[in-house]
Amino acid sequence: MLEGLDPMPTLPWLTVNSTPTSPAQVMASRLEVKSLRHVPGFFMASLTLWRQARRSPGVLGLSLKAELLKRTFWTLSAWTGKDAIDAYASSDPHRATVVPKRAVMQESTFVFWEVPADSLPITWAEARRRLDEERRSRNPATE
Repeated sequence: MLEGLDPMPTLPWLTVNSTPTSPAQVMASRLEVKSLRHVPGFFMASLTLWRQARRSPGVLGLSLKAELLKRTFWTLSAWTGKDAIDAYASSDPHRATVVPKRAVMQESTFVFWEVPADSLPITWAEARRRLDEERRSRNPATE
């Protein structure tokens, strides 16, 4: 089913708007699906939502990483503010896609933080550190 697919495809950081007037609101997520059979559909949905985010008002930059064989997807984006993230999340296709995809999710983690706009792009190492810290705070037994 996954033959021929890169086990960890990444869409590298894409700067969409490099002239924000305020600190950037960063969002990172780690999304894990229950089974390998859910990976292709989730991957295709992720690409659709990445394209939507890329065109959304208030986005500064974004990246997407997929660890297909680990059933794990990672997002990293920066926005002009939380209101821009909320507007993206509440509009279609994001809104219509998220509800049915929840049924195939095993775990999800989200983190938000502010950075000076001139410190963009955020590294994957920083995003993963923050996501791991959030997961450990919710599940201390996983350390």
